[in-house]
Amino acid sequence: MDHRMEHFEAFVEQISAVLGHADRRGPFSHYCTGLLLPGERKSVEPMAAQVAPERVRSAHQSLHHFVADAPWSDEALLGAVRDYVLERVQKRAGLPEAVLIDDTGMPKQGRHSVGVARQYCGQLGKQDNCQVAVSLSIANEYYSLPVRYRLYLPEEWAEDAERRCKAKVPEAMAFATKPEIALDLLRELKAAGALPPIAIAGAGYGVNRAFRAGLQTLGLDYVVGITGAPRVWPEGTEPPPLPSYSGRGRPPVRRLPDETARPISVKDLALGLPRRRLRKVTWRDGSNAPLSSRFAAVRVRCAKHEGDRSELEPEQWLLIEWLSGASEPEKYFLSSLPATTPIRELVRLAKLRWRIERDYQELKQELGLGQFEGRSWRGFHHHASLCIAAYGFLAAERIAAPKKTLRQPIFGEIPALPADYRPRGSPASAAALARLDRNTTSGARRDAHCTTRKVSVLRQGK
Repeated sequence: MDHRMEHFEAFVEQISAVLGHADRRGPFSHYCTGLLLPGERKSVEPMAAQVAPERVRSAHQSLHHFVADAPWSDEALLGAVRDYVLERVQKRAGLPEAVLIDDTGMPKQGRHSVGVARQYCGQLGKQDNCQVAVSLSIANEYYSLPVRYRLYLPEEWAEDAERRCKAKVPEAMAFATKPEIALDLLRELKAAGALPPIAIAGAGYGVNRAFRAGLQTLGLDYVVGITGAPRVWPEGTEPPPLPSYSGRGRPPVRRLPDETARPISVKDLALGLPRRRLRKVTWRDGSNAPLSSRFAAVRVRCAKHEGDRSELEPEQWLLIEWLSGASEPEKYFLSSLPATTPIRELVRLAKLRWRIERDYQELKQELGLGQFEGRSWRGFHHHASLCIAAYGFLAAERIAAPKKTLRQPIFGEIPALPADYRPRGSPASAAALARLDRNTTSGARRDAHCTTRKVSVLRQGK
């Protein structure tokens, strides 16, 4: 037996132990095999035809029940996959140093698949009909692995009792913003004892003050993207003092007005920096050349939105990326890492987020993350968890194997499909069509009360 096949059998044995029933081992193995085999579609029926060509119908029913109805835990499966991967890669690639937070959109037609709505879809780069899910990946410089995944349920879905019922959305699942979902997933990961010490997220999350506060409540340092709009107090400046407290009534919370002491936008601060503050930093090797850009890092305090309150936010890093030849900065990041953190380390962590984008790319293009054809909440999450399980197996093989041989078949020779197999909805063959009798019944229409009726013959007699 090929060593990769042995690894796959060990993987199936370890992960299936958390599925809650011994009978689920077979469907789990078949589903992951179908995801790992080459094929245009990674939905249930084509995979059933590949893994069990001699009994497609029964295999289809088994896989469909396993992914759409069986009540196994997504969190338990993802935890087992994480443990398997870390066991195999830790010696060679180390432990994860950060948790990456992002969301991904999957185009979807119709309105009945759970969570589908007209919203921004990153895959398309525009507003369109799609499903969006929030995910967490653990990562370091050598690998990344999704460990939590949850569908974003738009308000129109959260408030539609009929659609919720048909899609079997859990009653406890109320509307939550994407940053709120991310914080909830982080709490789950912390409770499982699997939360790395640094959080990394894009500007869609970083601009949210409550999200950044939530990260710190969880004991996480962060490097998050922001826009140029937030207002900050540059290093060496601060709000005017609070009025003295007379001892009567409430203590003052608004500071004295001072036209000379005002926060400025992140963009204005960057535009006002001397160009000598920018320095070239290389963060990793690309496919053709080292990746580098110009950066500046300054210490700032974020200004409050609702006037200046009595408590100032802690000082933190503002990291500015400014491409050579550009008229203004390209990107901005906030970081709560210590004041002694070198700029090279700030840049390295800010750029680590590319790994979650590669996770999505491989999960969609190679493993069919967006190709689930069911409509239910459970089926959506089960399919995603199984895609992540297959991805975790590949990630472990990629790192633990002495050579990168993953492009070679893992399962040996792929069984051929039956000659008469056709997916549901495909047109009938020409031979079958030739046997149809297209002659209609007699043109004279019989009365409704007539007791006999001619029926067209679909197949001609021999």
